[in-house]
Amino acid sequence: MSEKNRQGKRGAREKLAAEREKQKSRDKRRRALIVGASVVCVLGLAAVIGVVAANAGKDDGSESSGPIVAPSGAQGKDGLAIPVGEESAKSTLVVWEDFRCPACKAFELAYRDTVHELTDAGQLKVEYHLATIIDGNMGGTGSRKAANAAACAQDAGKFPAYHDVLFDNQPPETDDAFADEGKLLDLAGKVDGLDTALFQECVKDGKHDGWVEKSNKAFQEGGFSGTPTVLLDGKNIYQDRSMTPAKLKQMVEDANK
Repeated sequence: MSEKNRQGKRGAREKLAAEREKQKSRDKRRRALIVGASVVCVLGLAAVIGVVAANAGKDDGSESSGPIVAPSGAQGKDGLAIPVGEESAKSTLVVWEDFRCPACKAFELAYRDTVHELTDAGQLKVEYHLATIIDGNMGGTGSRKAANAAACAQDAGKFPAYHDVLFDNQPPETDDAFADEGKLLDLAGKVDGLDTALFQECVKDGKHDGWVEKSNKAFQEGGFSGTPTVLLDGKNIYQDRSMTPAKLKQMVEDANK
């Protein structure tokens, strides 16, 4: 092989190596941006891994100046909780969630069946609080618009089903797909009886935007570390690494004896 050819190949290799280093640098910066907005957390159920959004104190950057209109049946302090289950249940599960939050979806998929079973049996009441921290961390308005749509579903008596549909169809955290009201209306078609003119008007008008913003402010001021925050009778069970759906069920059943 001639010296010229060797030099040519060496130059090509060096150029390729330089491009690889540039790509590594770009990948590292991109990962840093993502990790800066969220941290990986292991749920009590070992197989469930989610991303907990940090920097919960940030404003979501999507405030509206609309009135504060609570959804039908909202309860708790300042009417910020959407209740599911019997009022007489002896145990109460308080859940703070963001519909764009991957860790919230992980929690829902792991514990949803158990929570439904307990609420249907009258043993557990769930109070859902909606937050919009991913809007603030990643940009966009999808958290707020999805929360408003969920509040509209509560007006129609369809919150639990639509809540589950939103998490089942959650886009990637960096994809603000829920900012598209058309997407939220399409998903309403998966819930029997929800896709009505009244629901569509509620979603398009952002009827509960002010209420969602007030709920998010309460989350910011609550001293919580991220979403989901899950409290069973005041105890943060999401931070309990030994927690499983079976353990949750046993705790609730014991409280109801």
